[in-house]
Amino acid sequence: MFRILKNLKGNPRICILIEPLWSIPYNLYLPYATVFMYALGIRDAQIGFLLSIGMVFQVAASFAGGVITDKLGRRLTTVIFDITSWSIPCLIWAFTESFAGFAVAAVLNSLWQITNNSWTCLLVEDCEKEKIVDVYAWIHFTGLLAVFFAPLSALLVNSLGVVAAVRRLYLMSFVLMTLKFLILFCFGKETQQGKIRKQETAQISYRKLFSQYGAVICKMIHSRQVMTALAFMALMNISVLITGNFFSLYITRTLEIRESWIAVFPTIRAVIMLVFMLCMQRWVNRLPFRRVMMTGFLFYLVSQLVLIFARAESIGTVLVYTCLEAIGYALVMPRKDSLMSLCIDVRERAKMTALLYVGMIGISVPFGWITGWLSSISGELPFVLNMVLFLTGMIIVRINKTLKDYDRKYYRF
Repeated sequence: MFRILKNLKGNPRICILIEPLWSIPYNLYLPYATVFMYALGIRDAQIGFLLSIGMVFQVAASFAGGVITDKLGRRLTTVIFDITSWSIPCLIWAFTESFAGFAVAAVLNSLWQITNNSWTCLLVEDCEKEKIVDVYAWIHFTGLLAVFFAPLSALLVNSLGVVAAVRRLYLMSFVLMTLKFLILFCFGKETQQGKIRKQETAQISYRKLFSQYGAVICKMIHSRQVMTALAFMALMNISVLITGNFFSLYITRTLEIRESWIAVFPTIRAVIMLVFMLCMQRWVNRLPFRRVMMTGFLFYLVSQLVLIFARAESIGTVLVYTCLEAIGYALVMPRKDSLMSLCIDVRERAKMTALLYVGMIGISVPFGWITGWLSSISGELPFVLNMVLFLTGMIIVRINKTLKDYDRKYYRF
């Protein structure tokens, strides 16, 4: 991996090297985000409503992302919407004390879907095809390494309390993330495809560019591969939404585990995933796609059962859940991502990527409010919903013809 990084040039190398400036602060504040809101008087249903508000605007941002990325170029789009969707919300989160403030931050933060599109194009468009998998491996790798800084937030919470500590984490995030965005803008370059698309769209109005989505939508609807990828994207996005926003509340309120422990579990999860990536991923990649996906969903399913039936103050049980969930993630997520990469038409990468995220987020929108409502009834219910999602994933893996064709094409067993 280090030899690959040394040989990378241009945007992929810059993106990888500066990614920790975003991933480290993000992983410092993320475990405490909902606990921070709850401490300021924002309740379960309101948290769920904020998630739904954010996803509604994410749908619009994803839809606009492809056109804006082509029109402004990958580099300019990335710096504008990175600052708008991450730097400014971090400042708002650092100082707000009201539901309205969190709502405004949620709307602005939803614009990350635009930069998600443009940044992905910056990352891969000028990269040699045979190195794309390795580039993504490095992005995941830096994200996992960032989690090892999470215990620092636990120390800060222990000494200052949740509210004061998280406010400082948001301010630090503003500084580091903004630095990252400016470095990428100054030292990154517009991709060759980005230059072509800027020239092609220079004299075309935004209205006409949006109208071109129609043909791409029809093409996607009639593609079994695209619909399969969308199904897995939606299922896993809803699951990440549930776990990311209600796990901390559940273990602190229902299981009565101290808040200082919140940051420990992501660190343990990262250790397991790093060991898996470095020691087992190459072996697992040789196994049939469906078999690995089914096993991953089974690990996910068992992890939810362990969490639901955990006793109060049972840190050991939560650690078991963390291990099982990490293995499930390591098995399922890379294959979900590979399906998305294989089904995209490279000539319409920006538009098709945008529309896939539109579909994924559109399906997920109601589940922010639903999960908040379920959590207000009982802390276990969001994770029961997770079980339903994973069972649905297992059914799709079992009966889907696209995945059977995928196994026949890429595996011999």
